[in-house]
Amino acid sequence: MGRFSGFAVTFRQMLKPRVTTRYPAVKREKPVRMHGRHVLNRYEDGMEKCIGCELCAGICPAKCIYVRGADNPPDEPVSPGERYGFVYEINYMRCIHCDLCVEACPTEAITETKLFEFSFANRSDGIYTKEQLLVADDGRARRQPWELWAGGEDDDTSAWMRATSPSGQAAYEGRIGWSGELGFGLRQPEQGQAADAPRDGIDADDTSREVGGGDGR
Repeated sequence: MGRFSGFAVTFRQMLKPRVTTRYPAVKREKPVRMHGRHVLNRYEDGMEKCIGCELCAGICPAKCIYVRGADNPPDEPVSPGERYGFVYEINYMRCIHCDLCVEACPTEAITETKLFEFSFANRSDGIYTKEQLLVADDGRARRQPWELWAGGEDDDTSAWMRATSPSGQAAYEGRIGWSGELGFGLRQPEQGQAADAPRDGIDADDTSREVGGGDGR
């Protein structure tokens, strides 16, 4: 019987519940605050949120972001401000998805989807340009041939940023301090924080008014 004793582990595992799925046809639900592939957002009127300030490039620890701003054309402005992101590139062969770029952005222009399944046949495909990062007219991320989308990875981009702003104070639970997005409108804040007492003169029970200027412009 000694020759069959090695199968004992195999037979025990066969009787246990399966923990795998039929990937990629079936995917596990991803965490709400997961960091994935970036998108460049637009306001509800179609204008770009990026103002070309280069703060995201400056704070990136992997130095994978390259931004070059330019003055807005007087007749056909690209963004509501004086400048816009003329060039915007992210090198995903270096990106570590730390989300610091999202935290640094003053206009919520750059956020992250939950898509992490993408591979490149050519090294040039790993450098996403502004045309690839900018959301389409429906507010959805532009799908690339080498990306595996299940359909909902960009439903709730960067929930971590919205749940912890401003400064992670629980007294701001339910308050909206960011602008609406093309195709999605005004995204609701993530719930779950709790405030035992008002802070800095903010009434924790009053969630009706907005902070941060409302439209973010």
